[in-house]
Amino acid sequence: MRNLLSLYATVLATLTALTACTRPADKMYSGTIERDTLLGVPCCVYLPADYTQRVENKHEVFPVLYLQHGMYGSEDDWTVQGHLVHWMDSLSACGEIREMVVIMPDNFLGSVPQDKRKTIINAADITPDGEPFDTSAGSAHWRKLTREQERGYEMSGFWEARFRAFMEEAESRYNISTDPSRRAIAGLSMGGFHTMHISHYLHDEFGYIGLFSPVIFPPDSAEVYNHWQEEVRMMADRQPLYWMGMGRDDHLYNQLQDYRQWLEENHIEYTYYESAGGHTWDNWQDYLCRFIKKFK
Repeated sequence: MRNLLSLYATVLATLTALTACTRPADKMYSGTIERDTLLGVPCCVYLPADYTQRVENKHEVFPVLYLQHGMYGSEDDWTVQGHLVHWMDSLSACGEIREMVVIMPDNFLGSVPQDKRKTIINAADITPDGEPFDTSAGSAHWRKLTREQERGYEMSGFWEARFRAFMEEAESRYNISTDPSRRAIAGLSMGGFHTMHISHYLHDEFGYIGLFSPVIFPPDSAEVYNHWQEEVRMMADRQPLYWMGMGRDDHLYNQLQDYRQWLEENHIEYTYYESAGGHTWDNWQDYLCRFIKKFK
């Protein structure tokens, strides 16, 4: 009976997190999505309600979340597949989160040098089931790369090394805070990998770090990653919120458990949330909601 009650409580808590702030469309908060290009990288940018007027009239400066997608994805993934506008509007409308700007780069494209991007850009757009997307409708897409095209993408550290410059361009374009306590970064899967390694490579830049079903361990060949363990310790000294979410059936589950063991052996604090299920958008939406509620 105790186990059944515990299972019921877990299910109820998850459903509450996902549905408590759902509101009819006509009562939404009316945040907007803007398309932009920063440092040559396509981006979707979520702006709080009345952003332009508030910036012009009150000179408001907003907290910022840099939110990254997974392997083969695009800047549209969080808005189309992750329903980000719905969650941001709903949670903002009922006061569960602070108002913020969310910048969603095409971190897959941003991870390759300019001279290698053409093969990535020209790759076929497919659904996860292998069928073509109707890209004329602005759908999020996956890129189906040939083996030759795939060689154009490597976890080379290129994106991590350029991310400070990317932030500086974002800060010149939008009224967003440069204070680490009002700056967050998060990502899923490959975007979780980039989030992790950006956050310690730039170890004093983020007060909130969210890893959703992340890839953890870097290749040995990239110089940017050579001192990653030392840099994680430096990042931890700044005491950010270091939040991780993982499904028990996720193919990356064991990798994250190995990393958690390393963190504990090194006395590094973190927050861990484990859910049912695997490498899915249902989980990533849940993790996003839980994470941004901590961004206070």
